Amino acid sequence: MRAHARAAGINPQLLMAVLYNESYKPHDPASERAWQRLDPDASFGVANMHKAAFDDTKRGRAFADRDWQELPDDRDLAVQAAAWYLHDLNTRLPRRWSGRYHRTELLALGYNAGPGAMRAFARGARPGPVARAYLDR
Repeated sequence: MRAHARAAGINPQLLMAVLYNESYKPHDPASERAWQRLDPDASFGVANMHKAAFDDTKRGRAFADRDWQELPDDRDLAVQAAAWYLHDLNTRLPRRWSGRYHRTELLALGYNAGPGAMRAFARGARPGPVARAYLDR
């Protein structure tokens, strides 16, 4: 976890907090695949990453040849992808923002709610109850 955070240039405590927040569901590969058959938009792996986020994040990275379907079986890949996704979210933040959240909070909110919502929170929008609970955890 620390190595992936360092390689992506993000705070390892942020990565660990995101992984903690994403630990709300069982991360057994068979259970995740069974759930995915019921909900094709479900997320995979210990970092609960959605396919679109994984596919965007892996471009140009050492794991570019890997597939989202591997996340349930490869915790290291899931952590690596989460670290780089947080890195990419960081590049999407405005240089300055008027909202009350600091960078780490915005990145956590971005991981939970997506980059568009993260930028809205940076401009002062208030998170809804789910995003607020995520941040509080």
